[in-house]
Amino acid sequence: MAKAIRMYETGGPEVFRWEDFDPGDPGPGEALIRHQAVGLNFIDVYHRTGLYPLPELPATPGLEGAGVVEAVGEGVEDIAVGDRVAYASPPSGAYAEIRRMPAHRLVKLPLSVTTRQAAAMMLQGMTARYLLKGCYPVKKGDTILIHAAAGGVGSIVCQWAAHLGATVIGTVGSDEKAEIAKSHNCHHPILYREEDFEEKVKEITDGRGVDVVYDSVGQTTFDKSLNCLRPRGMMVSFGQSSGKVPPFDIGQLSAKGSLFLTRPSLMAYTADREELLAHAADLFEVIAKDIVTVEIRQRYPLSEAAQAHQDLEDRKTTGSTILLPE
Repeated sequence: MAKAIRMYETGGPEVFRWEDFDPGDPGPGEALIRHQAVGLNFIDVYHRTGLYPLPELPATPGLEGAGVVEAVGEGVEDIAVGDRVAYASPPSGAYAEIRRMPAHRLVKLPLSVTTRQAAAMMLQGMTARYLLKGCYPVKKGDTILIHAAAGGVGSIVCQWAAHLGATVIGTVGSDEKAEIAKSHNCHHPILYREEDFEEKVKEITDGRGVDVVYDSVGQTTFDKSLNCLRPRGMMVSFGQSSGKVPPFDIGQLSAKGSLFLTRPSLMAYTADREELLAHAADLFEVIAKDIVTVEIRQRYPLSEAAQAHQDLEDRKTTGSTILLPE
């Protein structure tokens, strides 16, 4: 019998249970995947706590995984038994040794990408892609600010944006994380616990401000991030690891220089299969050309997902983290 992480209520990491699990046979349009690796992402924490409620409980969390197709249901043509595939989208259920998944959300992996790499980068890498090419098309000469620059998305954004010709400013929480950010082409790491990042950004940009802010932190950084923007700059709020951004007067956007604000999601940018494949292709290309490297810095047995969540919330992780079926 296969096993999976199951949750019957929302709460802390202790709600996770490692249980026997039978995914059943794939139905029409579905594929059965045996995972070789599962991705860990902050959205998994939001699902576990109930901040972003799952459709129903009990449930198996997780939106990202990679493995081998063991069976396909009626009507599946693009995916075949034996294919190495990866995904980063609903429905949840990745924290399992084997699962069913809608086949149209699966992406075949090129030979140059391992399943462990894929599980570590699909969600974070395609997020970086829509941030840099969808929300605001970063180009040579731009200056960007990325919060959590040593994290999974942040590390990829730093490398990719620098390749596009941008000057990269990033916030980090420690000297160790500053060194990690520098190694990923963050030109100006800011230790936000020791320095006021708003003042430091103004200093680095000679008072001009940055063209775009990518903010996955939320509550504690939102207001100051707006102040870091140049007139008509773009604020991209794509996460809330410190808590939800409280309601605010949109007149501030005018007062601060006719700013733009967006709250995007990967699911909206990859809802269409053609868009999904385009995002994945761009990611695979920068990986193949060594423009972006994805570092798997933490590995946990899938059965120890609770500890992985605790470490993620305690900001003990850097780069990408994967969960490995036993």
